[in-house]
Amino acid sequence: MSARGGSPTIVDVAREAGVSIKTVSRVLNHEPGVHESTRDQVLKVVEALRYRPKQSARSLAGGRSFLIGLLYYDPSAAFVGSVQQGATVRCRELGYHLVVESLHNDAPDLRQQIDRMVMALRPDGMILTPPLCDNPEVLSALRESGTPCVLMSPERDLRGVPSVRMDDVHAAEEITNLLLSLGHQRIAFIKGPADQSASGMRYQGFVNALHAHGFKPDPELLQQGAFTFESGRDAAHQLLSRRQRPTAVFASNDDMALGVLAAAQRLGLPVPGELSVAGFDDSPTAALVWPPLTTVRQPVAEMARAAVEMLVSVQRPDMATLEEHELHKVLPHELVVRDSTRAR
Repeated sequence: MSARGGSPTIVDVAREAGVSIKTVSRVLNHEPGVHESTRDQVLKVVEALRYRPKQSARSLAGGRSFLIGLLYYDPSAAFVGSVQQGATVRCRELGYHLVVESLHNDAPDLRQQIDRMVMALRPDGMILTPPLCDNPEVLSALRESGTPCVLMSPERDLRGVPSVRMDDVHAAEEITNLLLSLGHQRIAFIKGPADQSASGMRYQGFVNALHAHGFKPDPELLQQGAFTFESGRDAAHQLLSRRQRPTAVFASNDDMALGVLAAAQRLGLPVPGELSVAGFDDSPTAALVWPPLTTVRQPVAEMARAAVEMLVSVQRPDMATLEEHELHKVLPHELVVRDSTRAR
C-alpha cells in the first residue's frame, strides 16, 4: 500500500527495494544492465506490494504501446492455437498484450489492411506466421512503417530480420527413415499447400531420406494436400484405391494424417496392421485418436514464446551489435513414435 493510502506507486517500490526509480523502471521493462540479485529484490517487492504500472503511463514514458501483434493465415487450427497459447503466456509474463489478427495471404487490399492495423494499434512489433512471413507485401508494409517483426518458420532467413524455426527438412528425414527402418518401401507422401514454405521443406526431407537408402519417389505415391483433414482424407482415398497400395503414408501434417486414418477405416484397412500412418506437428489430437499417431513434435508454442522475447529484446540498444546468425534461432524437434506405425 502507498504511504498516502492509495495504490502502490513506483516510488513505493523503489523505497522498499532500496533502489532508484530508474532501476525499478529498468527491471519492469526487462532492460539489461541490472544485477540479478537486484532484479530479484525488485520483483519480490513488486509482488509483495501488488504493484501494477498503468499501461498509459508506461506507454507515454517509453514511447511504446506494449502491444505485440500476431498475424496468421493458416488452415490448421491446431497450429494457430499453439502459436497463440505460447505467445499469449510469454506476453503476459513480460508485461505485454497480444493482439491476434487473421489476414488472407492473397487479399487484394492486404497492404491497406496492414497499414490501417499499424496506424490503429501502434504495436511494438509483429509476429508473422506462414505464409505471411514470406509475403513481400507484408514485409514491405511493416518495414516502411518502422514496425519490428519476427518471422516464424520462414522459407528463408532475411538479413537483419529476426526469425525462429525448427528444421523441417531434418524432421521429415527422421520420419521417413523410421518408416524405411520398419521395412516399408512403398511409402506414399501427401504434400502441403504450395504457398506454405514448410510444405517444400518436408517434401525435401522425404526425398533426401529415400535417396539415402537408394530409392526414388514414385509419382504414383505422391498426392497434393492442403494441410486440412478433408484434403488428407481425399488424398488417401486416391492412394488406397490403387491396385498396388502403399504400405505406409507420410502426411506432411497431422490434420491430413487424421484424414488418412479416416479413409483407411472407411476402406476397412487396419492401421497399423495393413497400413502405417505418420503425420507431422504433434497436434493435441494426435495422441487422442486410435491408433495414436506417430508424428514429429514441432515446438510451436516454444517458437511463439521465443518470437515474443525477440521482439521485446529488439528494443534494446545491444541488439544492434548482434551477429547475423544470432538473429536466427532454430529450436529442437522430437520424433514421437506411437501405435500408428509398425514393421512390415
